[in-house]
Amino acid sequence: MRAEKRLIHAATMWVRRQPPKVKAFLAVVSGMAALVLLRFIVHDHDNLFVAAESVHSLGISVLIYKLTKEKTCAGLSLKSQELTAIFLAVRLYCSFVMEYDIHTILDLATLATTLWVIYMIRFKLKSSYMEDKDNFAIYYVVIPCAVLALCIHPSTSHNLMNRIFWAFCVYLEAVSVLPQLQVMQNTKIVEPFTAHYVFALGVARFLSCAHWVLQVLDSRGHLLVALGYGLWPSMVLISEIVQTFILADFCYYYIKRSIYTSFIV
Repeated sequence: MRAEKRLIHAATMWVRRQPPKVKAFLAVVSGMAALVLLRFIVHDHDNLFVAAESVHSLGISVLIYKLTKEKTCAGLSLKSQELTAIFLAVRLYCSFVMEYDIHTILDLATLATTLWVIYMIRFKLKSSYMEDKDNFAIYYVVIPCAVLALCIHPSTSHNLMNRIFWAFCVYLEAVSVLPQLQVMQNTKIVEPFTAHYVFALGVARFLSCAHWVLQVLDSRGHLLVALGYGLWPSMVLISEIVQTFILADFCYYYIKRSIYTSFIV
């Protein structure tokens, strides 16, 4: 066991000493390797999307534990939770009118718990809310997402407004975590349960991104045609990739810290 810890520690230290370009290259290679592994061990790639939503729900469960047991919301971004509630509500509406399935149930459960978290931060635990640190202007992301949805949305046979809503929730989801990351930067201290929550979001985003990439590969590009023509199919993939990369840096440091702590212990 000690030999394994030494090997892990040596590998971690080697990566840490590399320049940013090498780290980015290693991250891309690791992501591709993970995609190849998932392609062979997960036969039905639709399960990856279900897994992504389940991991997201698990992350919110960590927040619920923090709020109920520790009676504090320090380190949490109310604005990030509000953005999450907005895109979940829109996606839930689209799911009801466009494709009622298991995702509808998962989204309903996730939205309900997110609204509960918002209620706790706004009313029950307001005294511990770091409002001065949660200073991200959400209209900086809501308005651009709305404009982008008006310009680039699915070209399917669904109602135009529903297609615009669908595009809006895809774009907003990709940037909904930004206020939470800014709170972490402003406070300079990452509370453990908040770190677990953001890491869960990172894993969920990777699984969702893997779902789309593998679906495109398996269908040999036909899925992109099924999503419609124009820029929309590419924007779906870009949105998934953008959110994955937004969280990738945090997840890297989260894993490194966990490995280092395990090594010390």
